[in-house]
Amino acid sequence: MDDRDALFDQANGHLALGELEEAASLYRRCLELDPDFFDGWHALGMALLKLGEVKEAIGCGLKSVTLKPNDLLAWTSLSQMYVRDGNIPEAEAAKGNARILSLGGKVDRSS
Repeated sequence: MDDRDALFDQANGHLALGELEEAASLYRRCLELDPDFFDGWHALGMALLKLGEVKEAIGCGLKSVTLKPNDLLAWTSLSQMYVRDGNIPEAEAAKGNARILSLGGKVDRSS
């Protein structure tokens, strides 16, 4: 197991215990080691959302869907982040992409 994965496992342990600040800090360290680590971006976004850091969480969510545009969970999470931010049009758009994926379609992010 490399350093990134070891840090990710530690972060998940903190998250499971409700130690959100510690988890977020470790997820950030994972991303310093691997800026294209989808699971790290997604997990950091969800931890930040739970911490009330909604704007930063949305940034992580956007990075997640950029890295994996056809990931159903990433779009669902991004929709939740936008709802918390009160941005209903963006939440509905993200939810729409999640629905396309849930029906077996693909999301085109090239435009």
